[in-house]
Amino acid sequence: MAVDLAPGLTRRLKKVLECRTDSPEVAASLATLDTFYTTNTPHDRRHLRSTIEKRSLSINQEFLLAAIAKALSNCNIITGDIISTTERLEQELESTTQRQEIVSCFLRDYQLSNEEIIALREENLNENFFKALSRVQEIHTNCKILLRTHHQRAGLELMDMMAVYQEGAYERLCRWVQAECRKLGDSDNTEVSDLLKKAVRCLKERPVLFKYCAEEVANMRHNALFRRFISALTRGGPGGLPRPIEVHAHDPLRYVGDMLGWLHQALASERELVLVLFDPDAALDTGPTARRFSKDGANNSTRLETDLSFVLDRIFEGVCRPFKVRVEQVLQSQPSLILSYKLSNTLEFYSYTVQDLLGKDTALSNTLLILKDAAQQTFFDILKTRGDKILKYPSIITVDLSPPPFVSEGVLVLLEIIDTYNSMMVPASGKKSDFEPVISAMLDPIVQMCQKAADAQKSKGTTLSSRRNKLGSDSRHLNRTTSSSVDAILNNSLASSLQHAETPSTIFLINCLSAIQQPLLGHEVAEKYVSRLASMIGAQLNILVDNEVDAILRACSLSDKMSYIQRSINEEQTSDSSLPLATMEETSPPVISESLRVFFAIITGSEGSLPEFEQMQVPQLRSKASVGVAKALAEVYERIYGAIVDPRNQYPEPKSLLRHPPGQVRTILGI
Repeated sequence: MAVDLAPGLTRRLKKVLECRTDSPEVAASLATLDTFYTTNTPHDRRHLRSTIEKRSLSINQEFLLAAIAKALSNCNIITGDIISTTERLEQELESTTQRQEIVSCFLRDYQLSNEEIIALREENLNENFFKALSRVQEIHTNCKILLRTHHQRAGLELMDMMAVYQEGAYERLCRWVQAECRKLGDSDNTEVSDLLKKAVRCLKERPVLFKYCAEEVANMRHNALFRRFISALTRGGPGGLPRPIEVHAHDPLRYVGDMLGWLHQALASERELVLVLFDPDAALDTGPTARRFSKDGANNSTRLETDLSFVLDRIFEGVCRPFKVRVEQVLQSQPSLILSYKLSNTLEFYSYTVQDLLGKDTALSNTLLILKDAAQQTFFDILKTRGDKILKYPSIITVDLSPPPFVSEGVLVLLEIIDTYNSMMVPASGKKSDFEPVISAMLDPIVQMCQKAADAQKSKGTTLSSRRNKLGSDSRHLNRTTSSSVDAILNNSLASSLQHAETPSTIFLINCLSAIQQPLLGHEVAEKYVSRLASMIGAQLNILVDNEVDAILRACSLSDKMSYIQRSINEEQTSDSSLPLATMEETSPPVISESLRVFFAIITGSEGSLPEFEQMQVPQLRSKASVGVAKALAEVYERIYGAIVDPRNQYPEPKSLLRHPPGQVRTILGI
């Protein structure tokens, strides 16, 4: 009876029975199994399947590893080629990049872009033009660096190319600036655009082209300023305000002052315009008088000042002739003395002011200097005419010996001139002119005229004195037996006639000099002349005192005796010996006694009085002269006293001759 098997087992048995053991695959499998299945134990048989699977897994793993190793080997070969190729390409890329950067830098430093070339060639100038021009200058500077390397040929070619661009741009810039400068002459109030300032600043790199533009500006402003000046003279401002300058032609000082003021204002505005145009940096930063430059900056400043002076000189050259003609007409119209001096001061002030702004060697400065000299010459010519007139017609001395009218008139005019001088304007760079020539030209003729009048009076008095002396001499011949007192009175009369011959003229001259000196005291400009007048007054006072003392001594008959007395005093000092004074007839005791009697009578006022100089108009000088006479008489008496009391002169009883000692005489004289 057949036994039913399990389905699974049946399938396995069926599979085993159907398997062919003689097939090559089975044989190969068994052979392979024999390589790793060495023991045949139940355990091994039970785990045969897992062993085969492990073996299969091991074989597959080895195969996979081999395949992977082979693939990796192939990949290594391929990757090495890729890496080497990549490194080569990277090196080539780096080299190419460097070359590209070098080319870019070269193009940036040594080539113009199309936009920059177009900007240089466009008709209308704008900011792009100046940027392109600056770029050309930069490239031209960079080419100099190339010349120091082995790329000299490239540097020279690039420099030639940039020079062509540069010259073309500067010529175009010059034409544009000239056109813009022509517009500056179309209107009076012009404003310089920033673009024009920049154009002029760039054009300074070409001095010749810059000079052309400067000449164009000078010519345009020259014509415009001439028209404005003539219009200001004849038509005035817009709507008639301000009024024409020539309306005031009847007032020379205002007429000339208005013209000078107009020119000064125009000079300031034109200088500002030219400075803004040709040196905008200096005009904005520090101004024309407070710049701080380096050595190169100083050279640039000197060149700039030369350019400014040239342009401004050309601008104001046209107004010099009409201005000069009008001022000369004023000077030829015979202005007054004060007016001519004020005109001279005004022209002198503006001449210094214009020199500070415009320079010395310019047309307007030279014109003002010529007119200033002409005004000064006119002033001094008027002074000379005035002085000649005074000297030609001498004045007659009045009884009171007061100064003639022309003295006070001349001093009043001089005081007015001094006030004008003190109030005159002085520029910052100048100083007031010397006033001494004016004072001398004004007062010297007056002083000379006073001296001539005094000399004439003196000669008249001397003639009268000679006649009186002759009359006195005849009287002495008629009566030789007259007593000594009568002789003294006669001598006194003669001395009085001599005194009247010299004293009035001296007092007159002192009064004239004092009348000139007193008003000038306190004026600084007249200090030297006042000192000179003081010396002259002092000299005249000394003459006056000497004359009065001599007259008194003659009246006392002591004048001829003083020589003997002085000689005796000198011999006492030198220990020499001579005849005693008492033994000499001229200095005998009776003669000395009579002379001293008259002397004391005069100083005490019993027989006349000492001069008080009432006609001298200055009290201080009158007192000084009186004190001088008193001191001189006291000194004379002291000498006489010393000679009489000297035992060597052998005067018997000298006390009987000398009534008073020198101290009492000084008290009597009030000193």
